[in-house]
Amino acid sequence: MSHTAGTSTGTGSPRIVIIGSGFAGLGMAIQLKRNGFDDFVILEKSQALGGTWHDNTYPGCACDVPSHMYSFSFELNPGWTRMFAPQPEIRAYLERTADKYRVRDHIRFGAAVDAMEYDEDRREWKVTLADGGVLNAKAVVSGVGALHIPSFPDLPGIERFQGTAFHSAEWDHSYDVTGKRVAVIGTGASAIQFVPKLAERAGRLVVFQRTPPWIQPKPDFEIPKAARMLFRTVPGTARAFRNAIYWVLEARALGFTVHPRLSAPQERMARRHIARQIQDPELRAKVTPDYTIGCKRVLLANDYYPALAQPHVELETARIAEVRERSIVTADGREHEVDAIVYGTGFKVVDAMSEWHIVGRDGVKIQEAWAEGVEAHHGTTLPGFPNLFLMLGPNTGLGHNSVVFMIEVQIQHILSLLRLMRERGAQSVEPRPEAMRAYNDRLQRRLRRAVWNEGGCDSWYLDDQGVNRTLWPGFSFEFWARSRKARPEEYVLS
Repeated sequence: MSHTAGTSTGTGSPRIVIIGSGFAGLGMAIQLKRNGFDDFVILEKSQALGGTWHDNTYPGCACDVPSHMYSFSFELNPGWTRMFAPQPEIRAYLERTADKYRVRDHIRFGAAVDAMEYDEDRREWKVTLADGGVLNAKAVVSGVGALHIPSFPDLPGIERFQGTAFHSAEWDHSYDVTGKRVAVIGTGASAIQFVPKLAERAGRLVVFQRTPPWIQPKPDFEIPKAARMLFRTVPGTARAFRNAIYWVLEARALGFTVHPRLSAPQERMARRHIARQIQDPELRAKVTPDYTIGCKRVLLANDYYPALAQPHVELETARIAEVRERSIVTADGREHEVDAIVYGTGFKVVDAMSEWHIVGRDGVKIQEAWAEGVEAHHGTTLPGFPNLFLMLGPNTGLGHNSVVFMIEVQIQHILSLLRLMRERGAQSVEPRPEAMRAYNDRLQRRLRRAVWNEGGCDSWYLDDQGVNRTLWPGFSFEFWARSRKARPEEYVLS
């Protein structure tokens, strides 16, 4: 990969195409620039940067990882106003960071990628946009993330509904819920944030729950002005605070990955939370999970249980049998009349990758490469797909710490491969199939013992074969130790 100066923001052939302008895409762009790779373009399907933090604007939207950890290690933000930053603040942080490191000029907005095909003769990727435009690039970094394709439940009669219906990731701010009868389908990470906000205004709220999540108290508070001042003016204090948070969060992995028994204190905390916040024994039974904590994502909320306990709010655990023009009918025959349906049903995570139109060497589609299951070498590269780098690829998600940490490790990994190509004068890099096999066999051996496979629940972490293709099976510092620098002997350079 030649060390080309100059930027390519128009059409033509940038050396590197980055897809997406969330944490992954921006982080990659900034580090490319800092390491002398100036010739790149960021393709963003929306009209603004920020990825998931631009798309999700539902009431109560906030991070469930402490703010000081949910940021780039090279760009700490001493000014976070809360322990868990609300969405507008995270988005503003990304905007500021893009400007500070001068990567905004590299972004093409409204540029949705339709397909990518590897041209073997020219040794480059042909990237086709939704508007028909084509870019030819030496390398492609996919920073699309997993949480951007809304998932809708497959309910009989869903198309017959006459009221207002929308997904939490596509919130309809023009719809006023005041006094209305609102149904919420799903009780995941987004729903527990917006349900309390809907409960404040809706006349009647019915929440349809399939499986109750484990919820712990959210240690959220306003960060005092004095503390923010300290972080801003005393060198090292913000870094020390961040490091302390990192190790507290890292300890949670013990129960998830070493032995579920080590999660007993976590489960006790969650059970106490239910006991303290809900008096009604029937409601208490409905919200208490019957699987090991950590098997699904552990959620944080202080206002969700109190919202469910209000007289005008009902938690419905019967299965939805059908949706009618103005109502939802459950399997036990009860009919709930509703004016609006809000889907809090999350995102297509494992499927998101299977819908990509990516064709590698010899016309092999990525779906064919993944016929046995979605996997990659260090979650980043694939044999037969030269110079294609996946950010937050298979098995790089975390159940216990900040995914921004994983993104930064992957950025270092990709940079080490780009440097290797530069040193060797190579045009392309891809992992050896046997190296990827060994890496993933080891990873899956560890996952089989972990809570996500042994905890007795079905979650979006698992594919249809029941294999975890989403999460990293250990401590995040292990991923850092193993993956931040690529080992040359595991790759084919040509």
